Amino acid sequence: MPVPRLLAVLAHPDDESMGFGGTLAKYAAEGAEVSVLTATAGDAGRFNGLSPGSAGHPGAAALAAIRRAELSAAAATLGVSDLRTLDYHDQQLDGADPGEVVAVIASHIRRMRPDVVLTFGPDGAYGHPDHVAISQFTTAAVVAAARSDGAHDTVAPEAAPHQVSKLYYLAWPQAAWQAFESAFRRLVSRVDGHERQATPWPDWAITTVIDTRALWPTVWQAIACHASQVSAYERLRDLPAAEHEALWGWQSFYRAFSTVNGGRRRESDLFEGLRP
Repeated sequence: MPVPRLLAVLAHPDDESMGFGGTLAKYAAEGAEVSVLTATAGDAGRFNGLSPGSAGHPGAAALAAIRRAELSAAAATLGVSDLRTLDYHDQQLDGADPGEVVAVIASHIRRMRPDVVLTFGPDGAYGHPDHVAISQFTTAAVVAAARSDGAHDTVAPEAAPHQVSKLYYLAWPQAAWQAFESAFRRLVSRVDGHERQATPWPDWAITTVIDTRALWPTVWQAIACHASQVSAYERLRDLPAAEHEALWGWQSFYRAFSTVNGGRRRESDLFEGLRP
């Protein structure tokens, strides 16, 4: 059987650890080829709790370099074999040219040739515009990568069209959000003067739950690699093992489409339908 291939297409450094870390680590440990494509370098973020423009903040360019290095370390901890970071601006991804971004992601899909693709759901987890944008761009890119008209060959013109077998959206249920916000903080995104917050997925809509309990120490180690951001995670440092396991021990997804399986029965494996 060919080696299974998994690709996560995300918006920022630390998305791979905070949102998808257990799943990436699990499949890497099982021998899958795990790739991560991150759209921005997190250049508009805080630095050790300091806002952009404040004294002690290194500035966008320096922060981007710092966060790229942190991402590289976290990806290595999780077992990611192929890490790519694009150059779109943090907090501005939804303003990027859609045709260009879709073409870039589609070309990476053709090069990496994953069986399964993961990204954020249409809700962007808690309404973050970059998360919403990467969900839309990735969904369109999965379709574009399978086209044979040559319209999406800007990055890898030598790569043949590729049809992804399964696309999943991150889908945290009520229990996961409660555990996260109890241990961490309430996640809010303020957009155009309006407050957005996490909206749990209904339990019946979750198609796939992955048991990652054995990997929670790896996930926490990967999160800790993001040292410039770790002040935001300070409360997580002192959690007992049982609470860490509750946070990182299960990962839930919505199967947006599959060419190999379907139905109402809940999956426990992203590669269900692809394994003999």
